[in-house]
Amino acid sequence: APPRSRPCVMAAAMFRSLLVSAAQQRPQAPGPGGAPREQPPGAPAPDTLEAQFSCPICLEVYHRAVCIGGCGHTFCGECLQPCLQVPSPLCPLCRMPFDPKKVEKASNVEKQLSSYKAPCRGCSKKVTLVKMRSHVSSCAKVQEQMANCPKFVPVVPTSQPIPSNIPNRSTFVCPYCGARNLDQQELVKHCMENHRNDPNKVVCPVCSAMPWGDPSYKSANFLQHLLHRHKFSYDTFVDYNIDEEAALQAALALSLSEN
Repeated sequence: APPRSRPCVMAAAMFRSLLVSAAQQRPQAPGPGGAPREQPPGAPAPDTLEAQFSCPICLEVYHRAVCIGGCGHTFCGECLQPCLQVPSPLCPLCRMPFDPKKVEKASNVEKQLSSYKAPCRGCSKKVTLVKMRSHVSSCAKVQEQMANCPKFVPVVPTSQPIPSNIPNRSTFVCPYCGARNLDQQELVKHCMENHRNDPNKVVCPVCSAMPWGDPSYKSANFLQHLLHRHKFSYDTFVDYNIDEEAALQAALALSLSEN
């Protein structure tokens, strides 16, 4: 059977989990004389057979089942193929590394698929597991039930406009050496440790990023400017919609109220 799309697989998985949960809670029909009906020794319950013999990847009854040597997990041969195309494959179920040469045909599973019958999850007709895939694909009741499952809605790009031309006020470049991605505190620490004796006049990258900043103004003593002007983060205290003087007054007022 051709692989189904992801929305169909997810809808089938949700539908399957509901059916299995209901089947596990359903009381078993009594046998003759009201005694509990017994299953053959070692045989799974018919209501859960399809779930027990379903591939963990496609969530359908196994098709040409293969078994991974080592962990012993079973999958459809076609479903496991993408894992065999990488240099160091991992089991899709337990993530254990395995040798592609030790993937073998699951003959025992194939025999069980030919031996066991289970009720169709749509019309309840008993079908041999090996034929369940083809039956489900043509069962009108299954297709109707799947059509009523919640629809898978993929994430779509937002329609909200993305702001542009907003300066980066989170990280800065050292004006002395060009070191990048320094937040405000890291910039102060970096300059004190590496440029304490640098005589060059430089533009403060923090101030120049502010709405009131002058990107051409060079501080006569940049290190003293950093220590006195940038001990706190502007992002914590500043409203960028007001001017510098109002921002400083607001920051002072907030600082006093917190202390």
